[in-house]
Amino acid sequence: MANLKAAITGVGGYVPDYILTNAELEKMVDTNDEWIRTRTGIEERRILKGKDKGTSDLAVGAIQDLLSKTNTAPDEIDLLICATTTPDRIVPDTGSTICHKAGLSNATAFQMNAACSGFIFSLTTAAKFIESGSHKKVIVVGADKMSSIINYKDRATCIIFGDGAGAVLLEPSEEGLGVQDALLKNDGAGVEHLHIKSGGSVRPATAVTVMNDEHYVYQNGKPVFKAAVSGMSKVVQTVMRRNNLSTPDVNWLVPHQANKRIIESVAKMADFPIERVMMNIQRYGNTTAGTIPLCLWDYEEQLKKGDNLILTAFGGGYTWGAVYLKWAY
Repeated sequence: MANLKAAITGVGGYVPDYILTNAELEKMVDTNDEWIRTRTGIEERRILKGKDKGTSDLAVGAIQDLLSKTNTAPDEIDLLICATTTPDRIVPDTGSTICHKAGLSNATAFQMNAACSGFIFSLTTAAKFIESGSHKKVIVVGADKMSSIINYKDRATCIIFGDGAGAVLLEPSEEGLGVQDALLKNDGAGVEHLHIKSGGSVRPATAVTVMNDEHYVYQNGKPVFKAAVSGMSKVVQTVMRRNNLSTPDVNWLVPHQANKRIIESVAKMADFPIERVMMNIQRYGNTTAGTIPLCLWDYEEQLKKGDNLILTAFGGGYTWGAVYLKWAY
């Protein structure tokens, strides 16, 4: 079992049809297209519309795409890990809901919340199940309906976030391909600058908390920006150093799509040419746990077997980290 690696053998994605443009946001809050593009790089984002539609519906769309592309039957899946900040409900677990809707009848499931770092935390966890030999086919899906926790009167946050999901299939590899290394970090002091004030056990929902808009994302942009750039660039450099990788050895840097300026700053600090940095924030905005798998989905045709990828993310909590993997197909 010591030689087993967890390899990504397929990628699927799903974004809703509705496109929320910068022009439309200009009519909702005091902002404009030029300011949004300059500060964030975002041109549009997708929003999930429809009665009783939630994160599980986004995840199912990505999983169905993944299963179709990899010619995998739903009952072949052993385990599903759903990375999300926006579960359908507090109870039951959204992973179970996704399995039910997607027909994953034999899969154990659970959800993981590490905010925008959720996908790489979940990917690292899933890799351990594969490496142990206990599981053969594992799906990791990053999915968030961010529109459900965004205040569209708050111009600091409503311009940034969108809805979407991306999923990967992990299978054992004895070729040395797949997840090679990971470094995960957290700092609970970050709660001051990025949080949702109410809705949990500390401050349960009441009529007052709802009236005071306390169930939406709050973000203090400047300290979050600084922490994100520092955190991601340092873990990327550490993972590269301990795996004896130089910049030419890495084919792609795959950063969380939070803000174009953050992405560019991380690339500069980690000494990566921007043409080898995956970026699709202009199309989808920040889909939280969905950003990294959606990048892999968009760039899939440009990836080659054996390519070295470094994935990195930063999210509320604070949480951050990096994963080094070799592309398997």
